[in-house]
Amino acid sequence: MPNIKSSAKRDALAKAQNAVNRAAKSQLKTTLKKFDSAIAEGNHETAVSAYKVAVKTVDHAASKHLIHKNCAANKKSQLTLKLNGMQ
Repeated sequence: MPNIKSSAKRDALAKAQNAVNRAAKSQLKTTLKKFDSAIAEGNHETAVSAYKVAVKTVDHAASKHLIHKNCAANKKSQLTLKLNGMQ
């Protein structure tokens, strides 16, 4: 536990931000898994709607610096290739 009041505040803020980031990363992984399961089912309409949500979530994660912008571009490219390969 920090002895100085400002470092105690910093520690509390860091823990709170860590929880927000962890929740956002978990949401990102969940949406990507939902897209993969929609592809596995073979239902094109479900896959397209899951694709739109997944791309939006990846973009949001990149804008919040949870993932690097190049990582986001690679993920979106992989999602698009999976969706196009389904047809």
